[in-house]
Amino acid sequence: MHVALVLLGLVAVVGFVAAGARRVGMSEPLLLVLVGVALSFIPGLPTIELKPDIVLIGLLPPLLYAAAIRTSLVDFRTNKRPIVLLSVGLVAFSTLAVGAVTYWTLAGLPLAAAFALGAVIAPPDAVAATTVVKRVGIPRRMESILEGESLLNDATALVALNTALAALAGSVSTVHVGLDFVRAAGGGVAIGLAAALVLAAVRRHITDPVLDTTLSFAAPWVAFLPAEEAKASGVLAVVVTGLILGHKSPVLQTAASRIAENTNWRTVQFLLENVVFLLIGLQLRALLDDVQGERMPSAQIVGICAAVFGATVLSRVLWVFASSGVLRLLHAPTWPPRISAVVSWAGMRGVVTLAAVFLIPAGTPHVAILRLAAFTVVAGTLLVQGLTLPWLVRRLGLTGPDAAEDALQAAGLVTNAARAGLAALEEIRSDDDPPEVIDELRQRAERRPNRIWEQLGRAHTELEPPGAAYRRLRMQMLAAERSSILEARDEGKYDDAVLRSALSAIDLEESLLDRIEDASTRVEEELTTDSVRAGDCKHLRDSPRVAVARTPDGCEECLRDGTRWVHLRLCLACGHVGCCDSSVGKHATGHFHETDHPVMRSIEPGEAWRWCFPDQLLG
Repeated sequence: MHVALVLLGLVAVVGFVAAGARRVGMSEPLLLVLVGVALSFIPGLPTIELKPDIVLIGLLPPLLYAAAIRTSLVDFRTNKRPIVLLSVGLVAFSTLAVGAVTYWTLAGLPLAAAFALGAVIAPPDAVAATTVVKRVGIPRRMESILEGESLLNDATALVALNTALAALAGSVSTVHVGLDFVRAAGGGVAIGLAAALVLAAVRRHITDPVLDTTLSFAAPWVAFLPAEEAKASGVLAVVVTGLILGHKSPVLQTAASRIAENTNWRTVQFLLENVVFLLIGLQLRALLDDVQGERMPSAQIVGICAAVFGATVLSRVLWVFASSGVLRLLHAPTWPPRISAVVSWAGMRGVVTLAAVFLIPAGTPHVAILRLAAFTVVAGTLLVQGLTLPWLVRRLGLTGPDAAEDALQAAGLVTNAARAGLAALEEIRSDDDPPEVIDELRQRAERRPNRIWEQLGRAHTELEPPGAAYRRLRMQMLAAERSSILEARDEGKYDDAVLRSALSAIDLEESLLDRIEDASTRVEEELTTDSVRAGDCKHLRDSPRVAVARTPDGCEECLRDGTRWVHLRLCLACGHVGCCDSSVGKHATGHFHETDHPVMRSIEPGEAWRWCFPDQLLG
């Protein structure tokens, strides 16, 4: 079958399955793996061989880069200790544990080959982990740790794999292993930094979004290829480059370039990620055919694969709980047991494992079983852990980021930004500037924060907010303008270049209005519980909107104890003034637990929202 038809088929299946998964609320990676497994057994379909070079050089760098530029460098630094424990310590431990179990269960297998399989299986996949975890809704710090782990662990695993392969070919010493790791890690970081500096210097001189996006597409290999040529970690170089360029993008790129890069990388990432999961499933039939050549009972092969899968899962659980316990004994910061439970269960493997196993030489004894065991771990972790992780999160009572607090932070952040813009306007304006222009700029600066505040605590029964009315009316106006331009185009009255320019201006404004609507919809959905709009609960309806503050100068407990607060909240039942949950004391929440007074309100300047503690709703 022609290569173009195969590629077209992969993209078509990915698009159809992903759309269906989103419609029914299923996980796209899990469904694509299952569809791939089913397709692999259809007679007549071509076998798509998963070549290591295609995955490790063609697919892995852009996937890692796309994830890295969206990863917060600040969060990465904050969580560096648990990230290193998982991406280095856990990978090394899993390599040894899985290798030992494989060597014990598969007679005649060289010890180096067993540890090579351990290194192949050890790292959770960057794509699999982040894709599944983002759908679960876990605390942001846990998500940041898992994302950081998945970005770095491939580097550790590939060093371990190269060491095992070298041992298969001859001998290797402990000193050699240590030097390899130092060269891979140090060289990868150094080349990643150098690539980021070069790309940043070039990017400063690019204002065209098309050229900037072209540079962005080349960036993963600009970091990866020199690092691999220098025998350093290309994976680490790509991650470092992506983290730095993503962190510096607001000052290096124009707004148009950032929007174009984000849109294009989202498309590329969607296709590559989902094709990867489909390819994983498509490998099963070929792996089963290969294992038929092994002179071994099927039950024994199944037992070996099950033992490897069990060792993979159990080694992560043991490491996470053991390292957390050691940190607790040392009085170092760590996470509670329920967080450890979720982290230990979020170890989904992906295409890197399945591709890297083909680096084990074909002449290695029982290599077909090793490849099938790697597939078992990939499919097993995706299906077993991927399907049960949401249940575990709910069972342990973990929740994602607080929607109400996020909405309030966004409103406060945008309000402060608008104030900074207005202050800059007062500094740079001159007497020659037209007053109507100054007024328009002020109105535009105030409009964005006002739209966000309008979404907080507005019930269905209230009037349509001004921002929503503006969007509704303006969208209808733009539709009429577009129709007028299209009529002129059909009549042949204007040049095509003029028509396209006019239509592009309308498209740009409409896309901005769509972004506003999407943001408003997300806020409304997040502030909705059991289909009840924020502001509709009995406590908020029965509560007064004002109360006399007992300590108008600040938080009652903070004033008493001499501590500091961030924001102030007023109990509408008794007038108690307490500090918010961003403050150390969290006295407003503590007051609710002591008194059961259900509703408080913000008494910060310019804020009038209320909060119902029992129903967790804004009003």
